[in-house]
Amino acid sequence: MELTSKQRAQLRGLANSIDTILHIGKDGIGDNLVKQANDALEARELIKGKVLENCMLTSREAAEALAQVTRSEVVQVIGTKFVLYRPTHRKDKKDKIILVADKKKR
Repeated sequence: MELTSKQRAQLRGLANSIDTILHIGKDGIGDNLVKQANDALEARELIKGKVLENCMLTSREAAEALAQVTRSEVVQVIGTKFVLYRPTHRKDKKDKIILVADKKKR
């Protein structure tokens, strides 16, 4: 799934109001962090993370590595913070994020 620029802009707007729930420290991206990210993505679809100063990874590297293992998309990386998105697989979730339609000119 590749996000379009309009979808990315929509998700960036939604991410402004959410709190940072992931913190990547000196241990980097371990099994516990991946499980926490997967659980949060399944529950919320859109999560914000922060790379702490003692981490050996840059925020871009951490976001891309975490996105790869959680099968999510990097929405944005600004400074030490990043935003990830993955649509939920639960059909009973009431407040799913509906992305804007992709309209291509022909």
